[in-house]
Amino acid sequence: MTALFIIIAAIALLFCGYVFYGSWLAKQWGIDPARKTPAREKADGVDYVAAKPAVLLGHHFSSIAGAGPINGPIQAAVFGWVPVFLWCVIGGIFFGGLQDFSSLFASARNDGKSVGEIIKASMGKTSKKLFIIFALLVLILVIASFVNVVAGTFATVAKDGAEVAFGIVSNPTGPQTTAMISLLFIVLAVIYGILTNRCGIKTLPATIIGLVGVVIAVVIGLNFGFAMSRTSWIVFIGIYITVASLVPVWILLQPRDYLSSFLLYAMMVLALVGIIMSAITGNAHFELPAFTGWSTKIGPMFPALFITVACGACSGFHSLISTGTTSKQLDNERNAKAIGYGSMLIESALGIISLIAVGMVSQTFIKDGAFKGAPPVAFASGIAKMFGYADHNNAIYALLTLAVSVFALTSLDTGTRLSRFMFSELFLKEDEATYKQAKSPVRKVLAFPLFGTLLMVAIGCILGGLSLSQIWGLFGAANQLLAGIALMAVAAWLGEVGKNNKMFLIPTVFMLAATLTQLIRTVIAKIHIFTGAAKGAGPMWGHWFQFIFAASMAALAIVLVVEGVKTFSRQTKKN
Repeated sequence: MTALFIIIAAIALLFCGYVFYGSWLAKQWGIDPARKTPAREKADGVDYVAAKPAVLLGHHFSSIAGAGPINGPIQAAVFGWVPVFLWCVIGGIFFGGLQDFSSLFASARNDGKSVGEIIKASMGKTSKKLFIIFALLVLILVIASFVNVVAGTFATVAKDGAEVAFGIVSNPTGPQTTAMISLLFIVLAVIYGILTNRCGIKTLPATIIGLVGVVIAVVIGLNFGFAMSRTSWIVFIGIYITVASLVPVWILLQPRDYLSSFLLYAMMVLALVGIIMSAITGNAHFELPAFTGWSTKIGPMFPALFITVACGACSGFHSLISTGTTSKQLDNERNAKAIGYGSMLIESALGIISLIAVGMVSQTFIKDGAFKGAPPVAFASGIAKMFGYADHNNAIYALLTLAVSVFALTSLDTGTRLSRFMFSELFLKEDEATYKQAKSPVRKVLAFPLFGTLLMVAIGCILGGLSLSQIWGLFGAANQLLAGIALMAVAAWLGEVGKNNKMFLIPTVFMLAATLTQLIRTVIAKIHIFTGAAKGAGPMWGHWFQFIFAASMAALAIVLVVEGVKTFSRQTKKN
């Protein structure tokens, strides 16, 4: 009954947070349904395209979710279920939801511009440049991390030196099935986009057609897979995300994320049914202790818990999505609360479901204060066990694993589009809206969308292709540090336009303190390895990679925090 209590308590608290705190925030900031959004005022058919609320919710939720709310809470479960539960709920309501909602609102009020442009409005041009550099470093880690995950999930692995299969195969393995369905999803998204945007078919009938297509894709994938080597998949993914970031959002991004979101909704409903069934039938028992201690193999609870849970409570990547793609598709400000704040709370609920899933199989996956294995496997195993399945050869396990993989690819193509926006912003001057208006030939090339996209994709794919375990150690801290900076940036802008920003104080200070502590710990640990005071696993250049990245991000963040403090001080004196 512990699992049932946990999910009921979480849903009740998150619902209250949405109704009361979310509505209070909307009132404080002055959400105005009568005000035209950038998607209406600047409609260009490429990036600024007004989307139906349900479609945009699907895009936003699919993009922010990815594999984060599954990986994070499951790995953080080594602290016990109470700390993870509290952080997912409190963090989702007062930290992550605040960041996502406010970022979307601020961008909508600034012509759909990124956090960098919002920073410039309150903290100056230099701070904007520094933030964009910081965000691009984070996006490199995002691309590298998800290329690593997706290619590893899709790849057909050769055994005993045998040649790797290439092309369509019958009797597919799990990776081949997942790969085939994901490829079919891309084709299905293009068809859906054409039907709704060029053939005039309404959302409901198009959705029904799309869902039928999803079922057909799953059936095909379960019978016929697609096989390629890991290297081939990395090349394919690189080409795909490059194209996906350049084509109009209505062709691929909107429809793909919308249709993919139904897989995630179905996965959550299936998990809820499993939790209820296990409480009634006793198929599975929640084994995870309430609390295991203040320190584990992943480090002390502060800051390790708050860095590891990541997307289940708060994620800086969300602010980039809110201000990069979602704000350019928002049809009306009244939908900002549901899309920005609501999506984060749903993701927190998914984090709680992930916690319950690993709790059902914790004796298998959590040993000696450390998580052993792959979080998606633990998630699928836990849910399957609730339905009475003890092995991995069942449809529920296969579908859950598929859903996790699909969302990793969704976050990847959205992240690449964000990098295109921000890379161009870095080289354009204030009076230059696009690369075509750049007066310098060099800046014209640097701001050209294809140039930045190819550069970011190339770096990300090379790092991801090397299977660097060091990337993951950086990603969590960098992502959460980005959240702290985004909270500070929006708070500064709200203060500049005379709106209440006091609710940002505690979340901003806490996120900055936790993440800077983690990065400084990383830098110190690497110094100990370099000086011979400690031993480190992995190649030495990998430790140098972590050291340089961690030190650079910490330095950039400290400079931005100093500028933020100056801004708040100036605003206080003015008021």
